[in-house]
Amino acid sequence: MDLMMPAMAWLLYLPVGLLLLALMGAPLLFWEHAPARKKIPRAQKRRELALQQMAALAQRLRQQEPSLDPKPILELPLVKLAQKLRTEELSLESVFCSYLEEALKAHGEVNCLTDFLGECEEQLQALKKLKKSERGLLYGVPVSLKDAFDCKGHDSTCGLAQFLEKSAAKDGVIVKVLKAQGAIPFVKTNIPQSLFSFDCSNPIYGQTLNPLNLKKTPGGSTGGEGALLAKGGSILGIGTDIGGSVRIPASFCGVYGLRTTGHRLSYSGIASTVKGRKSVTSVVGPMAQDVDSLVLCMQALLSEDMHRLDPTVPPMPFREEIYTNNRPLRIGYYESDGFTQPSPSMVRAVRLTSRLLQDAGHQVIPFSIPRIEYAMNLYTSSGFADAGATFLEKLKGDIVDPSIKGLVSMLRLPDPLKCFLARILKYTEPRMSKQLEMFRGVGTPKKLWEQHTAVEEYQQEFIANWKSLDLDVLLVPALDPAFYIGYPAKTGVSTSYTTLFNLLNFPVGVVPVTTVTAQDEEEMTFYKGYYGDSTDRSFSEAVRGSLGLSVAVQCVALPWEEELCLRFMKEVETLTKNQREPK
Repeated sequence: MDLMMPAMAWLLYLPVGLLLLALMGAPLLFWEHAPARKKIPRAQKRRELALQQMAALAQRLRQQEPSLDPKPILELPLVKLAQKLRTEELSLESVFCSYLEEALKAHGEVNCLTDFLGECEEQLQALKKLKKSERGLLYGVPVSLKDAFDCKGHDSTCGLAQFLEKSAAKDGVIVKVLKAQGAIPFVKTNIPQSLFSFDCSNPIYGQTLNPLNLKKTPGGSTGGEGALLAKGGSILGIGTDIGGSVRIPASFCGVYGLRTTGHRLSYSGIASTVKGRKSVTSVVGPMAQDVDSLVLCMQALLSEDMHRLDPTVPPMPFREEIYTNNRPLRIGYYESDGFTQPSPSMVRAVRLTSRLLQDAGHQVIPFSIPRIEYAMNLYTSSGFADAGATFLEKLKGDIVDPSIKGLVSMLRLPDPLKCFLARILKYTEPRMSKQLEMFRGVGTPKKLWEQHTAVEEYQQEFIANWKSLDLDVLLVPALDPAFYIGYPAKTGVSTSYTTLFNLLNFPVGVVPVTTVTAQDEEEMTFYKGYYGDSTDRSFSEAVRGSLGLSVAVQCVALPWEEELCLRFMKEVETLTKNQREPK
């Protein structure tokens, strides 16, 4: 997603003169589109050719084994699939053919792929020559990658024309480690333009749809991964998260995702619209069909190769003893963050999960978030400390996608106009008013250092509250159900449920626990929101019509405690699956 802001509802409040001032740059922007319009058709043609190459490989593999039935292969969980590949109970070709075909089928339905990594065929042949002792944890496993991950010879576009035709000179560290563990990266997946949205649309590759409901978005910014995993076209995907970009697609698409602590996994070789942010940084996170798959992925990534290839990552292997510990947990929880009124299904998911945890012998303790409005303002100012200058620079000459048009328009306003609008919107749109203030940037190096300090002090305040209750982990709502396409641009601040933990730099996992019921839908008709502003109204519209869609919770741990976070996720997964699937 990465930083999500509301759209242009504020225009309703602008006097005509100010509106004209805000739009004065429109003719100039029209002429700036020219470079983008030259590159985009070429990029679309390259994707078409790449997918034809992918289909041709699938056909060649199918000819080697005409009687192949992919269904039993696609139904295997990752841990069993990896085991059968290492022991040669399944051939590399049969598994790879099954996922190539299924990914192409998924793309035809939801438009989730941006590229095929044709070099995977050579890698497949190289893997066949390895001795059994040389086979890594992910030997032969097809892996999908968010568009932003560098793969040698391929663009990492971030949905931006400026990044087209600048293919990566080498694989990024994550891609290298995956390959060292025997995984076969085979496709790259779609994202929103600039990664600054939790929709999934850009002018190059178009809109990705949510396979659970084609009128809904799969979320973002790792939306293509969420859609592909939900359709079964991938068994393991790798994304990034700076505001919920792994967790929102996981929640919207009914799969599992993990936001790791910053620097636990390497970020070297990953494209970004804005680099240099220190208070809130983007992190790598896996997405999969179950918790065991996330665990296997983390075990593979946290190998000696990770630190060797990127010494800035601590030499910290996966700590099995923490993950497998079965002592009862002290679990804090809240049903609302006090900033965005949760949907009825969000509340019900936390209540259901906390009850199951309590019945299983864990202690469940209410938790209160300190100063949530202050925290959200800190998050916004940290993301736009330069008043959006770096972000806007990357959009020069580009066609601006509707998913970020409102954000771009606000950032382009002159500071005096931002200040004026913030004042007149203070009482009708208080959250938007604060955002406009934050969009003015911090101003000076001294102010930037003060902001860094403020973030550190807030982190310590939050941790002190956590420690005062002697908590192990925290159970909180995930943002769901999935929004209608176009609505993320109108409801940006509703991501408070995810962005808080980016500000805090805590590891967080998403676990699907239930689905939207008819009663949830009925209760949604009484939704008012906490502010009664345009975002509250849009949120209410965005989540309606969601009967049967996935609803998840977030499982939170303190920094560097990914193993404990996963252990908590596994407990939630086990309890809620037993609840959904009685013996």
